[in-house]
Amino acid sequence: MTNPLLSDRDVDFLLYEVLDAEGLCALPDFEGYNRETFDLVLGNARRLAREVLFPAFQPMDAEPPSLVEGRVRVHPRMRELYPAMVAQGYIAATRPAAVGGAQLPHLVSGMATAYLMAANAAAYAYLGLTTGAAHLIEAFGSDWLRETFMRPMYEGRYTGTMALTEPHAGSSLGDITTRATPQADGAFRVQGSKVFISGGDHDLTENIVHLVLGRVDGAPPGVRGVSLFAVPRLRPEGGGLVPNDAHATGVFHKMGWKGLPSIALNLGEEGDCLGWLVGPEGRGLACMFQMMNEARIMVGINATATASAAYQESLAYAQSRPQGRALSSRGDGPMVPIIEHADVRRMLLRQKAIVEGSLALLATASRYSDLSGHLADDDAKREAQRMLDLLTPLAKSFPAERGFESNTLAVQIHGGYGYTSEYLPEAWLRDQKLNTIHEGTTGIQAMDLLGRKVMAEGGAALMAFGATVGAAIAEAREAGVEARWCDELGAAVESVGGLTMELGEKGMAGDREGMLRHATDYLDLMGTVVVAWQWLAMATAATRGLGRGVEGEGADFYRGKLAAARYWYANELPRAALLVARIREADGSYAEAKAEWF
Repeated sequence: MTNPLLSDRDVDFLLYEVLDAEGLCALPDFEGYNRETFDLVLGNARRLAREVLFPAFQPMDAEPPSLVEGRVRVHPRMRELYPAMVAQGYIAATRPAAVGGAQLPHLVSGMATAYLMAANAAAYAYLGLTTGAAHLIEAFGSDWLRETFMRPMYEGRYTGTMALTEPHAGSSLGDITTRATPQADGAFRVQGSKVFISGGDHDLTENIVHLVLGRVDGAPPGVRGVSLFAVPRLRPEGGGLVPNDAHATGVFHKMGWKGLPSIALNLGEEGDCLGWLVGPEGRGLACMFQMMNEARIMVGINATATASAAYQESLAYAQSRPQGRALSSRGDGPMVPIIEHADVRRMLLRQKAIVEGSLALLATASRYSDLSGHLADDDAKREAQRMLDLLTPLAKSFPAERGFESNTLAVQIHGGYGYTSEYLPEAWLRDQKLNTIHEGTTGIQAMDLLGRKVMAEGGAALMAFGATVGAAIAEAREAGVEARWCDELGAAVESVGGLTMELGEKGMAGDREGMLRHATDYLDLMGTVVVAWQWLAMATAATRGLGRGVEGEGADFYRGKLAAARYWYANELPRAALLVARIREADGSYAEAKAEWF
């Protein structure tokens, strides 16, 4: 049986029974769409993922790109994959028609691209990065920049990157030293070094446009002095394109995502690298956060997709691998598939709870992205934006961290075969680990959530979250979902609110270090509660589905949803009380440990 990568039934369930994707068509910007067109988009993605991208996954993992005579050479299969993805319009799928886009809801586009990521994450990443870079130029660039760089990027003739990290600064973007010297014609002469630039060089397209953070000469130190520049590999000159003194100097040898080169990039080694300002001078980091937040959602979808592909693989293996006998047979009965062993079902149900909970979280975040960008009512748009802001660090970190755990279970279920390269779970495990680091480590997401998102506007986002979950609880009670789950989720949300108020007071009193000491535990707490909310919403839809009297596979699908919800409420949500106690206790062991003690 070929791995389906994602469950089509699960995707349809989220879109049409939980999140009302069809309701988005009532918004003027989406009025040309309906379920039929959404299903067409999903059908095309499923075929492309399963028939074209997935067969290339192992070959690309086995033969990473290499640097040859100053240029990165990608796997030959990418010459087939890249045009096939571009032809489906994925780069500009959610962008307005005015810039060549299809104006597709993020909810539907995200589910479609999840199939591509599950099939071959590295292959899709060329497009995902380009979408984010082109959208930056669309949002903040001049008309000339849009015509010169954005348009060919949306068309797939150019690709794009985000060039933030420098060898000495890492994630501390206020410490970057790349310089930009103004020129008489409005361009800037750029000089500096960047590392870990995904897709930073390749031989697929006419050109590559780097979105580079740097400092204009004389800019103040720290983040206030950081500006954003479009720096192409080939720059426009004399009616054509000429080399721009932006060179790959090395390819990093990664444990995963091997089909996508990650390079060291030198700018202006010979003093001849030109870039153009994107957005206001000194506001580069604020502009770049648009791409970073979009990329965090993309990483979350990727993490979910990677965990899903491994779950589907381990499920099929458990159903077909005969080993051992039923405990009741006393050793003389027939061999049974390993799914008949309770401990294997334990691991599968945990994978299911993580994967499907993560997919619901990403779908929900994508829907809020649609609402925040397209609702007519300003107050409703602000409320949707608050929810999106709150969910973004969770949507990135939860699927990555818990997805890695789910991927280890896929290896475990395969036993000795799981850690061999002849089977796929070990490759997905390697790929998954990168998602905990891409676009800000888990610790950075934790500080963003607790230090910014839940405290912004006097806690407005957390209050919006509380009201939203309250409405979901009321809906679940009305549908007949188990009352205990509703009570437990309500209590957990209330405890999170009280704890957050205490931490905020600590920060306002000047103890910001104490406030953030257990930020990663707070992220874990919020992720656990948010996914409990997602499982309650899915349990509501499943209960209604069973109430319609479905039988056979349809009934089994809904019962599987309720089993996973039950698992989450019995095994995961109880951790919320433990995490609240741990954060409140404020253990300082690691914060107070001296460097010389290690």
